[in-house]
Amino acid sequence: MKFVAFITMAAIAVTFNSCGSESGKKDVQTNSQAESHQQVLVPEFNADSAYVYIQQQVDFGPRVPNSKAHAQCADFLLSYFQKLTPHVQIQNGQVQTYDKTKINLKNIIASFSPEKSRRILLFAHWDTRPWADQDPTDQSKPNLGADDGGSGVGVLMEIARHISVSEPLFGIDIILFDAEDWGKKGGGHESEDSYCLGAQYWVKNPHLPSYSADYGILLDLVGGKNSQFRLEGHSMNYASFLQQKIWKTAVNIGYSDYFLFQQGGYVIDDHYYVNQAGIPSVNIIASSATTANGFPKHWHTHEDNMDVIDRKTLKAVGQTVLHVIYREGSI
Repeated sequence: MKFVAFITMAAIAVTFNSCGSESGKKDVQTNSQAESHQQVLVPEFNADSAYVYIQQQVDFGPRVPNSKAHAQCADFLLSYFQKLTPHVQIQNGQVQTYDKTKINLKNIIASFSPEKSRRILLFAHWDTRPWADQDPTDQSKPNLGADDGGSGVGVLMEIARHISVSEPLFGIDIILFDAEDWGKKGGGHESEDSYCLGAQYWVKNPHLPSYSADYGILLDLVGGKNSQFRLEGHSMNYASFLQQKIWKTAVNIGYSDYFLFQQGGYVIDDHYYVNQAGIPSVNIIASSATTANGFPKHWHTHEDNMDVIDRKTLKAVGQTVLHVIYREGSI
């Protein structure tokens, strides 16, 4: 992914009654809303499990397309989801990168309750960048991508485990997009489409004819210590209703230190193309107000390893997403 614009981090004045602690939320709910929510059992996200899933990916090494580690990790992910649902497939495709490299991509798709017409799409990318171009040393070598690649997948693996045991009201589709991070460093708008090749391929070749979902949620860079998630620009433009729902949910269940009602930058990421395909989607992605590129300092460096992964951040994101999808349609 890449920032195409970065806006000064100014707080947005957002008016909503339920902003505050869990106790504050209960104060503003009507009795009928409270009773309805009490009937919805939201699973407890296990951050330890998500952490292990990230470690298992990292243990393969950098998951760069066309590499042995990439193929091994694909087999691992496919096997994991096949234990949870029979509706799993790998979408294979060949694409050419901006530097004329032909890569064989693998989009991994798992569906739960495929008979349900109302659906939610959860997605992340599972590949890692071929270079650590933001690192002062060894820029030509790939990094491990624990946060950028591993964290979103790890959170979705844990969410999928819960869905396989207790179905939410809506059907759920999980897509792990490939070839997200083989993009051109810097540049202007001409470099934008060099990223997110797996998502672009899927948009042109959906796994089901006329596939659609009510909305989508992208998880990217969701495991770093002290991460902060701001209101990403394309998400706001395409799916402000969903963005507000997610951030309000996070605040109401105690994660206001992570989910900030502040303007973030515009990020070219997988959700950008899913939005263009007509599925309103939001990117939950860490940003920084102190770095020049707007991303956490370990982004695209060799510091993106298990040392940056924090269970508290995984919990904040995973529990928030579980609350959103399990309470969908309950009131």
